[in-house]
Amino acid sequence: MCGIVGYIGKKPAFPFLLSGLKRILYRGYDSFGFGVIGKENKLNCFKRPGKLDEWEQKLLEMNFEGNIGIAHTRWATTGTVTEANSHPHWDCHRNIFLVHNGIIENYKELKEKLEKEGHKFHSECDTEVLAHLIEKFFKGNLETAVRNALKFVRGTYGLAIIARNDPEKIVVARNSSPILIGIGENEYIVASDAAAIVDRTKKVIYLDDGEVAVLTPSRFFITDINQNQIEKNIKEIDWDLEEVQKGDYSHFMIKEIIEEPETIENAVRGRLMIEEGRVKLGGLDGIQEKLRKINRIILVACGTAGYAARVGEYMLEEYVGIPTEVDIASEFRYRKPVVDKNTAAIFVSQSGETADTLAALKEMKEKGILTIGITNVVGSTQSRETDAGVYTRSGPEIAVASTKAFLGQLAILSMLAVYLGRQREMALVMGKRIVSELTKLPELAKETLKSAPEIEKLAKKYKNFKNFWFIGRKYNFPIALEGALKLKEISYLHAEGVAGGELKHGPIALIDENFPTVAICPLDSVYEKMISNIQEIKAREGKVIAVATQGDKDIKKIADDVIYIPKTLEMLTPMLSVIPLHLFAYYIAVLLGHDVDKPRNLAKSCTVE
Repeated sequence: MCGIVGYIGKKPAFPFLLSGLKRILYRGYDSFGFGVIGKENKLNCFKRPGKLDEWEQKLLEMNFEGNIGIAHTRWATTGTVTEANSHPHWDCHRNIFLVHNGIIENYKELKEKLEKEGHKFHSECDTEVLAHLIEKFFKGNLETAVRNALKFVRGTYGLAIIARNDPEKIVVARNSSPILIGIGENEYIVASDAAAIVDRTKKVIYLDDGEVAVLTPSRFFITDINQNQIEKNIKEIDWDLEEVQKGDYSHFMIKEIIEEPETIENAVRGRLMIEEGRVKLGGLDGIQEKLRKINRIILVACGTAGYAARVGEYMLEEYVGIPTEVDIASEFRYRKPVVDKNTAAIFVSQSGETADTLAALKEMKEKGILTIGITNVVGSTQSRETDAGVYTRSGPEIAVASTKAFLGQLAILSMLAVYLGRQREMALVMGKRIVSELTKLPELAKETLKSAPEIEKLAKKYKNFKNFWFIGRKYNFPIALEGALKLKEISYLHAEGVAGGELKHGPIALIDENFPTVAICPLDSVYEKMISNIQEIKAREGKVIAVATQGDKDIKKIADDVIYIPKTLEMLTPMLSVIPLHLFAYYIAVLLGHDVDKPRNLAKSCTVE
């Protein structure tokens, strides 16, 4: 959930650390810090709770000399938001300085032992244990001390470590927390997020679990924890700095909502074979025959990706005929799922670094289950560790609340339904119908966005309400969950998504004139059922905003307000019906004066369990 940047080279480190850290602030944070080794191995350290921009001018006026440094943004996990708990952390003699993403699970027992040995601690943070543990093993060589210390650590970590008594190097280590090394000209860069380095270099190496890298101004090498040398391939970042800039938009979130039609187009481009009624997913070529044999699918994800998976569940069961279930990744590994060799587990994650999802992936790999990834980030841990996968091609998503990546996930899941369906009993005519409609979807999404001014007016009308229901059925039940989540995330209003048919089983008790409902009610197989649900709400004086299909005039007779979307296939309606909900949440949050791109308490990528 935190951010790491490090630099070693021939240029001043601090300007790059500052600019790199600023580019990953979108991940969310509550404190920040810098450590730079300068002349005579003096370490300049500055860390504070609060926002970086409030201190930027002061930081620029300070004399951070040196060509080696590390920087960090923190979201509090162990320990409250204080200067002492901010990173970097150091040892008793202020020799070892480090920044850390992750959680040290056995920090209490390590701390007790170290305290008995005479180590003095200054924070509540689990990370400080690492500095003292490395100090215990330090005999003049930093990487040796790090390797020896990590043998006693249980937990997750992405680490960047420097030492005044072994200068001219940064040691980097990883276990279940993303970290990469940028390869520049006469310089090396450490980061937890490629956005921090893309303006400096596009050549990167992604560390895998159990690997330790040593960077000096002239070279680098990578080993495992037992000092065995590891050769790694250099990857190329496939996007530009301009893609992580707002341009003329007020916020990244609205920019990314406006990009949703393009996201669908990028996801389907080159993958649709209209005349054959098929899709081509190159990432699945190597497991094509294995996929023919599967008779059960488990979709594993968290948050918004989990709602995309729920839509996928309907698609896969209706069009492929394979029993499918969706599991919350954070719970999946703590129960005992019944799986066999004919089960496939599909993992959905925007970042490909979600800790809970990766833990579930590891569990399935240990059981020998076929694993497939759907992710946005090339080179992410998930993309490297699954047996096969498909990229959503959504481009960088900066706003913490995911929008366009959700559309990319839905597009991939719809194509996966065609891919697997045509392997089985899906007829050519049905395959052609779905594929043909997918080609039209980007334009239909653009048409949906034209309702933005009307949605902004509705946001003004409803912004002072404190509670909302979002209801839907079948394919649009997960969209009700997504709509409610977006409103909660960025407006801090109470909102709940519920299946339309479940209202009468309890939730309807809350309905009155002060509890409006957003009802997703396209012309589909459950339209009449949704109309009945809306009538139940109106009978209790509840206000209703309906998301309906163009041409449906009858719905105006019962709904207070209507947002129209174009007609498409029932299975594809979620890719249109969700767009007004993203806009509605955005406009309400803006009207309420909230930080839309960086909502409180949230992080872009949850890299701790």
